[in-house]
Amino acid sequence: MDKQKQIIEMFNQIAPTYDSANRILSLGIDIKWRKQACKKAFEYIEDLKIQTILDVACGTGDMILHWQKNAHKFGKSLGKIIGIDPSGGMLQIAQEKLKDQIQSHEIELFLGEAKNLDPIPSESIDILSIAYGLRNVVDIQAALREFQRVLKKGGVLVILEFTKKNKENFLDKITGFYTKKILPFVGGLVSHNYKAYRYLPNSIESFLSVEMLQEELNKIGVDTKFIKGYSANISTLLIGVKQ
Repeated sequence: MDKQKQIIEMFNQIAPTYDSANRILSLGIDIKWRKQACKKAFEYIEDLKIQTILDVACGTGDMILHWQKNAHKFGKSLGKIIGIDPSGGMLQIAQEKLKDQIQSHEIELFLGEAKNLDPIPSESIDILSIAYGLRNVVDIQAALREFQRVLKKGGVLVILEFTKKNKENFLDKITGFYTKKILPFVGGLVSHNYKAYRYLPNSIESFLSVEMLQEELNKIGVDTKFIKGYSANISTLLIGVKQ
């Protein structure tokens, strides 16, 4: 089994406990991070009506719910939200969580990978988000090219992620201790899958730094407009606009 399939299978295994583990491990702070991502993205969209938002690696649908909940707060109305994820287990949870919105055709969910967004026409998306999913994509460059393809000109790319630190300060070492020691233990207790939660700190170490990610976006014609680290730089928000 190749690396990408192994990662997908890992998420299939932890899907039933994924939401509860997230709330415990982040102490609920991830809700604030997601809300801030929505707020900043809406600032770069001039139109009051947003036709289509695509959430890649949508998982159990958390980010989709945040798009819906926060649109009216920031003076926006939404057409459709599309979610795509390669894990059937995660999508099954999302389908149950979002069943009312799916039945009313406000939300569509698809099984698929970030590197191949075939169901999505080119230049059809106003906002594309990926929250804590890009790190799990083996072929990041292919995924970013797909993001550029489906975004409209002037479309907004939203990346929330745990990024690699080029140089660690004292605070980084403290948060690193949490992600490397405490998080795998607690996540393993909740999910009964210690291997999956040992994967998280390892995936951060092998991921891109903010500077490297910004460089990759520049290569595909996405101009970085906003970068901010949250909660002692545990989480990074990057907003880009397709030129």
